Amino acid sequence: MKLMAFGLGYSAKAVLRRLSPEQAVGTTRSAAKAAALAPLAEMRLFDGSPEAAEALKPALSGVTHLLVSIAPAEGQDGGDRVLPVLAEALAAEKSLVSIAYLSTVGVYGDHDGAWVDETSECRPRSARSLARVKAENEWLSFGEKAGVPVAVLRLSGIYGPGRNGLVNLAEGSARRLVKPGQVFNRIHVEDIAAGVERVFATGAGGLFNITDDEPAPPQDVVAYAAELMGVEPPPEQDFETADLSPMARSFYGENKRVANLKSKSELGLAYAYPDYRTAFARMWAEGTWR
Repeated sequence: MKLMAFGLGYSAKAVLRRLSPEQAVGTTRSAAKAAALAPLAEMRLFDGSPEAAEALKPALSGVTHLLVSIAPAEGQDGGDRVLPVLAEALAAEKSLVSIAYLSTVGVYGDHDGAWVDETSECRPRSARSLARVKAENEWLSFGEKAGVPVAVLRLSGIYGPGRNGLVNLAEGSARRLVKPGQVFNRIHVEDIAAGVERVFATGAGGLFNITDDEPAPPQDVVAYAAELMGVEPPPEQDFETADLSPMARSFYGENKRVANLKSKSELGLAYAYPDYRTAFARMWAEGTWR
């Protein structure tokens, strides 16, 4: 396997660690990050510009698997950052057999707390979600034209080592915001990596929700983390009067329960962390939460 990972961030790093491909090439926009990530992959700088794309083309030779984890550009001309400058070069690589695009359940928008699956209507509101829908469609279209299966993995709220409610409590940044009826799905980063592994193993294409089994109120997750740590949880705060950034507030404007049955039935994905209690208890017991 020669894996090219566009955007070697939190989730993509977990994928590379799980797969340990014979050859791995990763991209980042920062020279400092590239140096730090060098033990994990052969690093290249890529910012979506034609110049960076041209410099990257030799590294595409012989690529078999593609992982795309770059946020799309927003605005009127928004969409995927890779395809406008590298679609032709990627299509020419006949060694390419599978593509995984990491998206977000944010594309579904608001469904008033109802369950959604891969057949549900996308109702994106925010600029970032509109851009995601466009990028998803661009990759699916590319796959059809190039004859390569593209799996779009719609991820819920990502957590894992160093990024979770236990860390927030330890650092004093945890908050228990309460908005009646509000729930969120979550996904442990190792289950994302397992999902990509199953995509590559099966050669699957199409849309897949990669998410846990239990959408839950965010304040309950904080309270459970505090219980595990043996500390008092932060006081509950009314969402309506809480001091929040526009970005943070926008997440609470979308309420839905996301189903994951297709990922289990078609990818054969067995979730190691099916709900937040299982995950937090295991991370706390193993000391893998930091």
